[in-house]
Amino acid sequence: MKKKPESLKNYQETLEEIGYVDRKSATQEDYDRIGFMSGLEVHQQLKTKKKLFCQCPAGIYQKDDDFNAEIIRHMRPTLSELGEYDGTALMEFKTKKEIIYRINNKTTCTYEIDDTPPFVINKEALDIAIEISLLKKLNIVGEVHITRKQYLDGSIPTGFQRTAIIGVEGEIELKNKKVRLIQLSIEEDSCREISDIGHTRIYKTDRLGMPLIETVTYPDMVNPDEVAEACQVIRFLNRSTGKVRTGIGAGREDVNVSCRGGTRVEIKGVARINWIPELTHNEAFRQWALLNIRQKLLSKIKDPAKWNMNYLMLDPMYFDFKNTILKNLKNNGQKLYAVNLPKFKNILSHFTQPGLCFGDEISDRLKVIACIEKPNMTHSEDIKPIISDEIFASIKKLLSSKVDDAIILFWGPTDDIKTALETIEERCRMAFVGVPNETRKSFVDGTTMFERVLPGADRMYPDTDSAPIPLKDSRINELGKNIPLTTMDNIKQMKKWKIPEDTYTYILKKNLFPLLKRIVEELGQKPVFVGTLLGHRFKFVEGHYEASADFDYERIYDLIKSVIEKKLETDIVRYLLPLLYQHPKMDFESLLTSLKFKKTKPEEVTANIPFLIKKFNSIRHSSEKSAQTDWLMGQLRSKAIGNVSLKQLRKTVEKS
Repeated sequence: MKKKPESLKNYQETLEEIGYVDRKSATQEDYDRIGFMSGLEVHQQLKTKKKLFCQCPAGIYQKDDDFNAEIIRHMRPTLSELGEYDGTALMEFKTKKEIIYRINNKTTCTYEIDDTPPFVINKEALDIAIEISLLKKLNIVGEVHITRKQYLDGSIPTGFQRTAIIGVEGEIELKNKKVRLIQLSIEEDSCREISDIGHTRIYKTDRLGMPLIETVTYPDMVNPDEVAEACQVIRFLNRSTGKVRTGIGAGREDVNVSCRGGTRVEIKGVARINWIPELTHNEAFRQWALLNIRQKLLSKIKDPAKWNMNYLMLDPMYFDFKNTILKNLKNNGQKLYAVNLPKFKNILSHFTQPGLCFGDEISDRLKVIACIEKPNMTHSEDIKPIISDEIFASIKKLLSSKVDDAIILFWGPTDDIKTALETIEERCRMAFVGVPNETRKSFVDGTTMFERVLPGADRMYPDTDSAPIPLKDSRINELGKNIPLTTMDNIKQMKKWKIPEDTYTYILKKNLFPLLKRIVEELGQKPVFVGTLLGHRFKFVEGHYEASADFDYERIYDLIKSVIEKKLETDIVRYLLPLLYQHPKMDFESLLTSLKFKKTKPEEVTANIPFLIKKFNSIRHSSEKSAQTDWLMGQLRSKAIGNVSLKQLRKTVEKS
């Protein structure tokens, strides 16, 4: 049997050291033990005709290769008024990135590329933001002040985002608690990233400048499920107005997570709410693991300021590498370096996230800061080793490594080596402090990777191109007249109606509660029937059939109304929904024809029951009454749909 690497054994031991439990097994006691804390920044695009600060159309998207021109820019740091450089700006400058913007004339003007001052803020967007702020019980500001928020990753050509606070100090209601809201802001959206490879990052500008709102909570959530629930409630509230965009990319959330002794880390741009529990769970335990790493290092290294790594360049030709990448480094024009990390033994293989260790923290930064694409390194404690122990032993001799040291091997283009060495040393020195402030990118498996340094607190300043906008009480009061019920009010009503709880998420997510309420109250339909029709049947239809571009949810109301007017049994609606979804312009009679429906009297449907019973007995010979009932229902169903209640028909069949 092949012996497990010592590094893998250490990885598993560190899992036990920090008391890691997987997401499914974790309890509130586990989260209390590590001091789990989380807050949200939920972004939602507004359904407006134009962008926020110009006259370009909003909501028109182009394919990646559909553009008329390209603009190339490079990010460079500048001194602030206090003579300081922003940490994010310095990091981005180190990457030596070339930022390329692909511009389509239909969706972009000179404002987006910073060649024209902003127009007056979009009034339609401002009114929607005020309305949603009132819905979240926020206090509306007396005057809107537009500010500039630094965006130094290149996603906005100006290097800043125009934003304005609309409401402050509100709250949302969850099932078992209330979550406080810090503020709601209106701001312009950033570019969509197409690719980020090496030193080139490409964006397209169709989304740039579209109005969106950002709802920011206090860090009131104490477990991952609360974070997801709070995000869901905020999204439901936004959608309940019917004035926000939906679909992929229209709503995105940044999740702030920390543990006791850790620091705020922002998981950026989480695309799906159902990712949140796993992501926040893993991030809290990642920080807990980093604190354990700090403790281990400080127990061995009393004065971190005196700690220094040493390194040397290696010639791959002198080593019998089996790995294809390492064998071909010279042919690919890359250099190979070995780095000795004093006293770092068992640190590089220390658990950080499921399947990942501290060595991955360094590899991620080499990818982002030094722009060396992965795979870019291995190390003496790699839990998936690609180099033999014998080769590492010879490299240790060359570096004069001691027993308690660790070795990193990394490779990359000559121009990136200096930045890579600085990056490795910087991340190792951070390990003595604990948890670095940073923004991280999320993945579907619940893990994250370093994206950039977290921007400083002083990243906002007044926009000198935009005058303050007074908000009159009369305008606010008028907008407040039409705000819908809150999410919890809707849930309470559905519970009162005894609608199954597994329909709630879909109904609220699609903002179908107003439709449900209208059908119940105006058409006199039973709430359980309507709730399951929308939350079960229509959910299935939407997931299995291709919708027409002309489909509107209100057509369901029209369909049920037509069924009632024709005095048909409402069971038929379930069978008409797929047809309506695909052909919303088809009139009711045509829908019935497509279903091959024929108006039949109830007694005509049941008249054949005695004959069918005799037929069943002659062909099936089953003594089970339920088998006979199921067979008879199958024979009668097509004729019964719309003419007889299927529930009532079953009762009749069972009595026969």
